[in-house]
Amino acid sequence: MRGVVFDGKRTEVVDDLVVRDPGPGEVLVAIAAAGLCHSDLSVVDGTIPFPVPVVLGHEGAGVVEAVGAGVTHVGPGDHVALSTLANCGTCAECDRGRPTMCRQAIGRPGRPFSRDGRPVYQFASNSAFAERTVVKAVQAVHIPSDIPLTSAALIGCGVLTGVGAVLNRARVDRGDTVLVIGTGGIGLNVIQGARIAGALRIVAVDANPEKEAVARRFGATDFLTSTDGVRDVLPTGADHAFECVGRVELIRQAVDLLDRHGQAVLLGVPPATAEASFLVSSLYLDKSILGCRYGSSRPQRDIALYADLYREGRLLLDELVTATYPVEGFEK
Repeated sequence: MRGVVFDGKRTEVVDDLVVRDPGPGEVLVAIAAAGLCHSDLSVVDGTIPFPVPVVLGHEGAGVVEAVGAGVTHVGPGDHVALSTLANCGTCAECDRGRPTMCRQAIGRPGRPFSRDGRPVYQFASNSAFAERTVVKAVQAVHIPSDIPLTSAALIGCGVLTGVGAVLNRARVDRGDTVLVIGTGGIGLNVIQGARIAGALRIVAVDANPEKEAVARRFGATDFLTSTDGVRDVLPTGADHAFECVGRVELIRQAVDLLDRHGQAVLLGVPPATAEASFLVSSLYLDKSILGCRYGSSRPQRDIALYADLYREGRLLLDELVTATYPVEGFEK
């Protein structure tokens, strides 16, 4: 079968990829649609260190072809959106409803693929850039068959991360003010998460003025091409600031632009060794800097929730499919 493989030097589409049958607690999925997320590019450019060779892709949806022993929540023919969270479901963190903190869910890449008899790694426990993939049962979330798979594919990464950061991590409340720095796929999902949460003012910042229309479509009340103008819109600062680019200078700006008791949520991914700075004294007014992994999501619950919100017209997915967002060139 075909798949996109990165060997450490080049990325290519191959046609001799083999995936094993699903074992106990696993699901074989025929991928129908996959989104290109910046994290895939980050593996290629070295920002995210990952063993090679590896099948890329992690934002996908498809149709179940087979299930392993013990899998009962999905069966052949079911439509599923895939998460990247291969959590164990039995540890203390999973039991507390914090599957993103499961120690089995990261740093343990599997190798369900092979080429010429040699094993190939799976990226993000997913590898959606293949015609078929094997995932843990907990990663395959049943979705209604009337949701286009091209739209459903985006739920498993961009939506879970962006909307989840708003609803699960920051817990934006009605009437809050929100600053979103960077309006790529994650930023747009933060914007619509803030809209769903009932934020009063949602200020989007991106250096590309052509992104204003789509940012407003997703829920931005204001659009700026520079953080320099944020204080003109929010004189006392933002209740919540989301950095969605992954640049340390923008992290600093997110912190500096907070109101009292505000919180900065870091979603962009800078290089693994990057360091950011802030004024310690600026935090003494109950300000917080929050990391956020995968939107602090509970995929089996959240993907189903977002699918329902999409069917109700409250969550935008089709517009994410048709829009394109440059990942380079953001400047203050």
